[in-house]
Amino acid sequence: MARSILMVLLLLGAAVVSACGGDSTDATIPALLPDAATAQFSTGPGNPYWPLLAGSRWVYEGKDDGEFEHIEVTVEAEVRRVMGVDAVVIRDVVSGTDGVIEDTFDWYLQDNAGNVWYVGEDSKEIDDGEVVSTAGSWEAGVDGAQPGVIMWADPAAHVGAAYFQEYYPGEAEDKAEVLRRGDTVTVAAGTFDDVLVVREWNPLEPGVTELKYFAQGVGLILEEIESGGESRIELVEYLIGG
Repeated sequence: MARSILMVLLLLGAAVVSACGGDSTDATIPALLPDAATAQFSTGPGNPYWPLLAGSRWVYEGKDDGEFEHIEVTVEAEVRRVMGVDAVVIRDVVSGTDGVIEDTFDWYLQDNAGNVWYVGEDSKEIDDGEVVSTAGSWEAGVDGAQPGVIMWADPAAHVGAAYFQEYYPGEAEDKAEVLRRGDTVTVAAGTFDDVLVVREWNPLEPGVTELKYFAQGVGLILEEIESGGESRIELVEYLIGG
């Protein structure tokens, strides 16, 4: 793998490691880019909270601001070359009562320690079968965009410390903090123990925070708005490494 290209680009981006944004959450917990300059990457499936096995599939359903959503997430067989490294491709298709409303390809890398990095997305908003927006699309290493961590290898070691999940100023600035691990959560797909809880927010959408719940060996099982709206999307079925 062309690891040297990745390292150079990340080192050049180190200047933005100081706190960015300006939402109220940042006032108490500075959100920093993870230190990726020395990371070595692979496409292995090793993180139990974010499985990357080709053929894995998750189906979610629920309501977002009162509107029904059906979401299908699939780990694709192909890879995407990002910053000289082969990234895993996950397709995320969101449908409403009138058909598909979003179709997104997300790209992820896992380092040798087991951290899963988010390195870009090709996002399309769809209305009546036509693409109406690609807002939020980005690629690490392009126009100053940088990777963020989507899941730590050891989440318990990062409780209360905010970090970027993605960084492309003005387009993709999602941040998160690990809240706790150990919850028991019941959704349509079953009851899960020792669940990891993560809070997410975005300075581009001030006032909105979201909670996401992850089960070991499964991945995301529930997401719900904590403040700034009403939404609950839960796992209804899944297949890991199909």
